[in-house]
Amino acid sequence: MLVIPTIIVSIVGFIFYEVPSERYVTTVRLSAALTPDNRMSTSSTQFDTTYYSWLSSEYLVSGLSDWAMTGAFASAVSEKLEGDKVYITASMVQNSINSDYVRSEVVLYVNSSDADHTSKIANAAIRVMQEQNETVFPQLGGRNATVVALDEPLVTLASPRLTQYLELLIRVSTGIVLGLLLIFCAHYFDPYIRNRSDVEILGIKVIVEITRQ
Repeated sequence: MLVIPTIIVSIVGFIFYEVPSERYVTTVRLSAALTPDNRMSTSSTQFDTTYYSWLSSEYLVSGLSDWAMTGAFASAVSEKLEGDKVYITASMVQNSINSDYVRSEVVLYVNSSDADHTSKIANAAIRVMQEQNETVFPQLGGRNATVVALDEPLVTLASPRLTQYLELLIRVSTGIVLGLLLIFCAHYFDPYIRNRSDVEILGIKVIVEITRQ
Protein backbone atom coordinates (compact mmCIF):
# COMPACT_ATOMS: atom_id res chain seq x y z
CA MET A 1 0.00 0.00 0.00
CA LEU A 2 2.92 2.32 0.61
CA VAL A 3 5.09 1.29 -2.31
CA ILE A 4 2.51 1.11 -5.12
CA PRO A 5 1.11 4.69 -4.82
CA THR A 6 4.63 6.06 -4.47
CA ILE A 7 5.79 4.25 -7.61
CA ILE A 8 2.72 5.28 -9.64
CA VAL A 9 2.93 8.96 -8.64
CA SER A 10 6.70 9.01 -9.19
CA ILE A 11 6.39 7.51 -12.68
CA VAL A 12 3.68 10.02 -13.65
CA GLY A 13 5.77 12.81 -12.14
CA PHE A 14 8.83 11.83 -14.15
CA ILE A 15 6.82 11.57 -17.37
CA PHE A 16 5.35 15.07 -17.08
CA TYR A 17 8.30 16.70 -15.31
CA GLU A 18 9.96 19.60 -17.09
CA VAL A 19 13.42 20.74 -16.07
CA PRO A 20 13.18 24.32 -14.71
CA SER A 21 14.52 26.83 -17.18
CA GLU A 22 15.03 30.57 -17.25
CA ARG A 23 12.29 32.63 -18.88
CA TYR A 24 12.31 36.01 -20.54
CA VAL A 25 9.48 38.20 -19.23
CA THR A 26 8.00 41.63 -19.73
CA THR A 27 5.07 43.54 -18.26
CA VAL A 28 3.01 46.13 -20.12
CA ARG A 29 0.28 48.36 -18.70
CA LEU A 30 -2.39 49.87 -20.94
CA SER A 31 -5.20 52.34 -20.36
CA ALA A 32 -8.44 52.26 -22.34
CA ALA A 33 -11.47 54.49 -22.78
CA LEU A 34 -14.06 55.71 -25.23
CA THR A 35 -13.48 59.16 -26.71
CA PRO A 36 -15.99 61.67 -25.24
CA ASP A 37 -18.87 62.63 -27.51
CA ASN A 38 -18.23 66.29 -28.29
CA ARG A 39 -21.72 66.71 -29.71
CA MET A 40 -23.10 66.80 -26.18
CA SER A 41 -22.41 70.02 -24.32
CA THR A 42 -22.12 70.35 -20.57
CA SER A 43 -24.92 72.92 -20.48
CA SER A 44 -27.41 70.53 -22.10
CA THR A 45 -26.50 67.47 -20.07
CA GLN A 46 -25.85 69.23 -16.75
CA PHE A 47 -22.77 67.09 -16.08
CA ASP A 48 -19.24 66.57 -17.35
CA THR A 49 -19.31 64.88 -20.76
CA THR A 50 -16.13 62.95 -19.91
CA TYR A 51 -18.01 61.12 -17.13
CA TYR A 52 -19.06 58.25 -19.40
CA SER A 53 -15.50 57.90 -20.69
CA TRP A 54 -14.18 57.44 -17.16
CA LEU A 55 -16.99 55.04 -16.34
CA SER A 56 -16.61 52.98 -19.52
CA SER A 57 -12.86 52.65 -19.00
CA GLU A 58 -13.51 50.47 -15.93
CA TYR A 59 -15.60 48.06 -17.99
CA LEU A 60 -13.24 48.22 -20.98
CA VAL A 61 -10.09 47.24 -19.10
CA SER A 62 -11.93 44.35 -17.49
CA GLY A 63 -13.11 43.13 -20.89
CA LEU A 64 -9.71 43.64 -22.51
CA SER A 65 -8.04 41.66 -19.73
CA ASP A 66 -10.41 38.74 -20.29
CA TRP A 67 -10.01 38.99 -24.07
CA ALA A 68 -6.22 38.76 -23.76
CA MET A 69 -6.58 35.28 -22.25
CA THR A 70 -8.71 33.86 -25.07
CA GLY A 71 -7.76 31.79 -28.07
CA ALA A 72 -9.26 34.46 -30.35
CA PHE A 73 -6.80 37.04 -29.05
CA ALA A 74 -3.89 34.59 -29.38
CA SER A 75 -4.89 33.86 -32.97
CA ALA A 76 -5.06 37.59 -33.76
CA VAL A 77 -1.59 38.12 -32.26
CA SER A 78 -0.24 35.13 -34.19
CA GLU A 79 -1.66 36.56 -37.43
CA LYS A 80 -0.17 39.97 -36.64
CA LEU A 81 3.24 38.36 -36.11
CA GLU A 82 2.88 36.40 -39.34
CA GLY A 83 2.44 39.69 -41.17
CA ASP A 84 5.83 40.70 -39.77
CA LYS A 85 7.38 37.43 -40.97
CA VAL A 86 7.48 36.01 -37.43
CA TYR A 87 5.86 32.61 -37.13
CA ILE A 88 4.62 31.76 -33.63
CA THR A 89 1.57 29.53 -33.27
CA ALA A 90 -1.56 30.74 -31.50
CA SER A 91 -1.18 28.07 -28.82
CA MET A 92 2.35 29.27 -28.03
CA VAL A 93 1.11 32.84 -27.86
CA GLN A 94 -1.72 31.90 -25.51
CA ASN A 95 0.68 30.03 -23.22
CA SER A 96 2.94 33.10 -23.14
CA ILE A 97 0.33 35.70 -22.11
CA ASN A 98 -1.34 36.37 -18.78
CA SER A 99 -3.35 39.45 -17.90
CA ASP A 100 -4.95 41.38 -15.09
CA TYR A 101 -6.53 44.78 -14.57
CA VAL A 102 -6.01 47.32 -11.80
CA ARG A 103 -7.59 50.79 -11.48
CA SER A 104 -8.57 51.34 -15.12
CA GLU A 105 -5.39 49.74 -16.44
CA VAL A 106 -4.89 46.45 -18.27
CA VAL A 107 -1.71 44.61 -17.27
CA LEU A 108 -0.20 42.16 -19.75
CA TYR A 109 2.41 39.65 -18.59
CA VAL A 110 4.35 38.03 -21.44
CA ASN A 111 6.93 35.30 -21.02
CA SER A 112 8.75 32.78 -23.20
CA SER A 113 12.07 30.98 -23.43
CA ASP A 114 13.28 33.38 -26.15
CA ALA A 115 13.92 37.08 -25.51
CA ASP A 116 13.10 38.10 -29.10
CA HIS A 117 9.83 36.15 -29.09
CA THR A 118 8.80 37.74 -25.79
CA SER A 119 9.37 41.24 -27.16
CA LYS A 120 7.58 40.57 -30.44
CA ILE A 121 4.59 38.88 -28.79
CA ALA A 122 4.22 41.84 -26.40
CA ASN A 123 4.36 44.42 -29.21
CA ALA A 124 1.93 42.44 -31.37
CA ALA A 125 -0.46 42.08 -28.42
CA ILE A 126 -0.43 45.85 -27.91
CA ARG A 127 -1.23 46.48 -31.59
CA VAL A 128 -4.06 43.93 -31.58
CA MET A 129 -5.58 45.55 -28.49
CA GLN A 130 -5.35 48.97 -30.07
CA GLU A 131 -6.54 48.07 -33.57
CA GLN A 132 -9.05 45.23 -33.16
CA ASN A 133 -10.97 45.79 -29.94
CA GLU A 134 -14.12 46.85 -31.83
CA THR A 135 -14.39 43.32 -33.25
CA VAL A 136 -14.99 41.75 -29.83
CA PHE A 137 -17.07 44.44 -28.13
CA PRO A 138 -20.33 45.13 -30.01
CA GLN A 139 -21.11 47.74 -27.35
CA LEU A 140 -18.57 50.02 -29.06
CA GLY A 141 -20.81 50.32 -32.11
CA GLY A 142 -18.11 49.38 -34.62
CA ARG A 143 -15.51 51.93 -33.49
CA ASN A 144 -12.31 51.22 -31.63
CA ALA A 145 -11.86 52.30 -28.07
CA THR A 146 -8.66 54.24 -27.47
CA VAL A 147 -5.99 51.98 -25.96
CA VAL A 148 -2.71 53.54 -24.86
CA ALA A 149 0.39 51.54 -23.90
CA LEU A 150 1.90 53.03 -20.77
CA ASP A 151 5.10 50.97 -20.87
CA GLU A 152 7.67 49.88 -23.40
CA PRO A 153 8.00 46.06 -23.48
CA LEU A 154 11.37 45.82 -21.73
CA VAL A 155 12.40 42.17 -21.60
CA THR A 156 14.27 40.82 -18.57
CA LEU A 157 15.56 37.39 -17.61
CA ALA A 158 13.67 35.65 -14.80
CA SER A 159 15.18 32.71 -12.92
CA PRO A 160 13.00 29.67 -12.13
CA ARG A 161 11.08 29.80 -8.87
CA LEU A 162 12.09 27.55 -5.97
CA THR A 163 8.77 25.71 -6.25
CA GLN A 164 9.71 24.57 -9.76
CA TYR A 165 12.81 22.83 -8.39
CA LEU A 166 10.77 21.19 -5.62
CA GLU A 167 7.92 20.09 -7.91
CA LEU A 168 9.20 16.53 -8.44
CA LEU A 169 9.96 16.07 -4.74
CA ILE A 170 6.47 17.26 -3.88
CA ARG A 171 4.92 14.73 -6.27
CA VAL A 172 6.90 11.84 -4.79
CA SER A 173 6.03 13.01 -1.27
CA THR A 174 2.37 13.08 -2.28
CA GLY A 175 2.61 9.42 -3.30
CA ILE A 176 4.20 8.51 0.05
CA VAL A 177 1.51 10.40 1.99
CA LEU A 178 -1.21 8.68 -0.05
CA GLY A 179 0.35 5.29 0.71
CA LEU A 180 0.49 6.07 4.44
CA LEU A 181 -3.16 7.13 4.40
CA LEU A 182 -4.10 3.84 2.74
CA ILE A 183 -2.17 1.92 5.43
CA PHE A 184 -3.90 3.80 8.26
CA CYS A 185 -7.31 3.31 6.65
CA ALA A 186 -6.67 -0.41 6.13
CA HIS A 187 -5.58 -0.78 9.74
CA TYR A 188 -8.53 1.21 11.09
CA PHE A 189 -11.16 -0.69 9.11
CA ASP A 190 -9.54 -4.12 9.54
CA PRO A 191 -12.31 -6.37 11.08
CA TYR A 192 -9.99 -9.23 12.06
CA ILE A 193 -8.49 -9.94 15.48
CA ARG A 194 -4.79 -10.53 14.96
CA ASN A 195 -3.18 -10.19 18.39
CA ARG A 196 -3.83 -9.84 22.11
CA SER A 197 -4.11 -6.05 22.02
CA ASP A 198 -6.99 -6.27 19.53
CA VAL A 199 -8.95 -8.38 22.03
CA GLU A 200 -8.17 -6.12 24.98
CA ILE A 201 -9.33 -3.06 23.04
CA LEU A 202 -12.78 -4.74 22.87
CA GLY A 203 -12.86 -4.93 26.69
CA ILE A 204 -12.43 -8.73 26.80
CA LYS A 205 -10.08 -10.11 29.43
CA VAL A 206 -7.42 -12.43 28.03
CA ILE A 207 -6.85 -15.52 30.18
CA VAL A 208 -4.33 -17.33 28.06
CA GLU A 209 -2.38 -16.65 24.89
CA ILE A 210 -1.03 -19.32 22.54
CA THR A 211 2.04 -18.36 20.56
CA ARG A 212 3.78 -20.19 17.75
CA GLN A 213 7.49 -20.85 18.15
